[in-house]
Parts: sequence; structure tokens; C-alpha cells
Amino acid sequence: MYSLILAGGSGSRLWPLSRELYPKQLLDLNMGKSLLQSTYARLECFTPSENIISITNDKHQSLVKNQLQSETKKPIVLTEPVAKNTAPAIAAAAKYIQTISKEKDDSIVLVVPSDHLIKDFGAFKTSVMRGKKLAQDGYIVTFGIKPTYPETGYGYINIDTNNKIYDGFKVNKFVEKPNFETAEKYVSSDNFYWNGGIFMFKTSVFLEELNKYAPDIFNLVQEFDFTKHSNISSEIFEKMPSISIDYALMEKSDKIALIKLESDWNDLGSWKSIYDINEKDKNGNVVIGNVINEGAKNSLLYSTSKLIAAVGLEDTIIVETEDAILACNKNEAQKVKNIYDKLKQEQNDTYKIHQTVYRPWGYYTVISAGDGFLTKKIHVYPGQKLSIQSHNHRAEHWVVAYGKATVLHNDNMLELNVGECIDIGIKEKHSLQNLSNDYVEIIELQHGDLLSEDDIIRYEDMYGRV
Repeated sequence: MYSLILAGGSGSRLWPLSRELYPKQLLDLNMGKSLLQSTYARLECFTPSENIISITNDKHQSLVKNQLQSETKKPIVLTEPVAKNTAPAIAAAAKYIQTISKEKDDSIVLVVPSDHLIKDFGAFKTSVMRGKKLAQDGYIVTFGIKPTYPETGYGYINIDTNNKIYDGFKVNKFVEKPNFETAEKYVSSDNFYWNGGIFMFKTSVFLEELNKYAPDIFNLVQEFDFTKHSNISSEIFEKMPSISIDYALMEKSDKIALIKLESDWNDLGSWKSIYDINEKDKNGNVVIGNVINEGAKNSLLYSTSKLIAAVGLEDTIIVETEDAILACNKNEAQKVKNIYDKLKQEQNDTYKIHQTVYRPWGYYTVISAGDGFLTKKIHVYPGQKLSIQSHNHRAEHWVVAYGKATVLHNDNMLELNVGECIDIGIKEKHSLQNLSNDYVEIIELQHGDLLSEDDIIRYEDMYGRV
């Protein structure tokens, strides 16, 4: 059995904590692990680590790998060259699994999103094992969640209660997100479930159905060659249509069966859902971080750094990050996506990145910026290094704030201790390394023409990487 984690995402619904380059599944949301890490741990209860595969967009690859290395020594991560929605991603991964598996066409694959919160691992495993029996018999299994309230933000699945198959039911149809009145009817009915986006299938059955209902995707998938490496060809993948697995296959196939998901489940699709899952104080407040509360009720107050002082608020959500603050009525939290979309339309980088940006070697935080200057704090993990580069239009000044930094400056290798500094001139080669067992932090001041598009030149580093 294989498990496939869908680890893409845009970061729109939990803005400003999530961003396009740091989406929801990478957040730990005050739980000790990110949603991605928690998803991996849940799958490891019944899937060997070498059979757990993640697929993500190229822009998230390094962050996904970095987070999964806390769960397993050798995470397997497939990378989409461009985002094409779930159908091409699952199809490419199914072809990859079919190639590497000893069972070939008989391999069972469980597909799960990376951004769902499920705490009851045991009940989740029980549901999966029930679904496995159906998948082995040639069904594509979807795991439905019994609705507890009339949610208009989810799709629904209608089952035939008279057509029971083992522990599941034959699916009649998939239903789009309904209005409130229709959702109320679905909740009171016995034959409607929320669509949680969790699937299971035999690779041969999935690819056969794909050939039948989405031949354009199937034919392109056959061109992938995973016999020598796990790279997804960008030339082929870019030809894929952008379409969800629901539209491409699930809504069309007559081989769909539903298993009720017996575990807890939360999509964490809005800040209200973050409020719902957290412990409340006696006044119904969820308070996280640096907060002083004077008389607030039934509110979420979430600080990542600066002090939030709340007076007399009710049914309010306030989320503070280094560069943005969200304030909204708790019952209007779904509209946060509209703010994200407006920022993107206006090309405001606040939708895209935080002031703190994570890289495979560590991270940096923008401290201040102005006309012709930018100041950063750069944090380098033990044993890591930045690429060798030079700049055509800007100079830099580095001061070591913590640890011992190894600096390549032109042809010289220097060791700098706390308080020591170095000037990097325009067009001078340079690189920063951390050869110690502790982290290194430097303060970097950039000055010059910071907006020139041809500023940076990267060179091959000492390990032969560009």
C-alpha cells in the first residue's frame, strides 16, 4: 500500500499567517507540528515510510522536504513544474507508483490532502482499512464525513443507501457547494456526506478510468518515464489541463464507493475553524501569543510577535504577523480570501511572502527597507551554506550577531566571530557558510540599486551545484 500526500496550496484562506509561498499545510497553528508533518505521522501508522510520497509545487519543494525531514530521513517528494490542480498531480503520482511498485497495477494508493486536521489516528486507520477492501475489489473509494452543520463551503456526496458494498455505499453523485437552505436539507438527510477530498484506488483501476473519462491527461501521463528518476517532465506536465480530480474523474465514473470517515476531521478552511478547534477561556476567547485582553468575548486573538491589546471586543478575529494585521467579524471569516485576492491583483507582496522567508539553508527576516537600502537578519542552520554569488548593482555589509560564520570573499575564506564584520563590494564573489554545530546569524545591510533585474549572478559552489 502507498500513501500520497497532496502538498500544494495557495495560502489564501488563513491569510495573513499563510501566504502563497508559505501555505496552510506548513503552519503548525499552535499544535507543535505543522499540518503536513501531522499528516505524515498519521499515514506512518499503516504505511511504510518508503511508501509515503508527497507531491507539491516547485516553489514549495524545499520547504516541504525540510519539514518532512523531521518525520523521516529520506522523504520522497515529487515536484509539479507548474500548478495544474489535483487531477494531473494524482495522475502523475499514480504513474510513478505504478513504475516503482513490485505489485505494478495491483498497488493500492491512498490520496490525502496535507492541510486537514485529524487527531484520532486509530479511527482514521480503521476507516482506511475498510476502504482498502473496496479498492482491492476495483472501486475508487472516497471517504465521506457525516455533516454536523449546514456548511456552504464544502462539496457534498450523495450515496445510495440501498446499495451497500461491504462497509460502504455506492455513490450516486457529487454535489457542488450548496446554498444555506440546501445545505440544511443535506444535513438532515441520511444519504449526504461532506466531500473531504480523500480517495483510495488500485493504480490499474484509476488509470483505466482516467483513460475513459480524461484521455488527454491519461495520454500525457503515459509519456512520463520514471524508470531512472522521479522528475516530472515540465515539457509534458505544462500540456496538462488544469482540472480537479472531482471534475476530471470522480463525478463521471460509475466505480465510486463511499466509506464513512469515522475519525474526527476538520478542513481548517477559515479563521473561524481555527477558533472552533482551540480551547476557550471562561469568556469563550482563544488567546494565542502576546495578548492583553480586557473584556473580549467569543473572540480569537492571535499574535505572532507584537502585542495585541483587545478591549470590549465580541465575535472578533484579530491575527497579527510581522507585516500585516487581520481584523474581522468571526462570522465573516470566509471573506478573508477576498482580501488575499485583492492584494494579489494589486501585486502587493503581502499575499505572497512573509517578512521572514524560509530557505533550505535557514531563513531570513527583513528588518527594515527604504530608498536604496534593505536590512535583513540571516539565520543559517548548522552545516548549511548559501550559494556563491555576486551583484552588479549593490554592495553589502555583514555583521556577525551570533555564532561563527565562514565567509567566502572573492578567493579568500575567512572566519568571523560575533561582532566582526565584512564589506562585500559590487561584483565581488561571496558566500556564507555555517561549519559549526550551532546556528549562525548575521545582520546584512544592502545598499545600491536594489530593483535592477540583472543584479544577481550565481556561480557553481564547491559541491558542483549552481
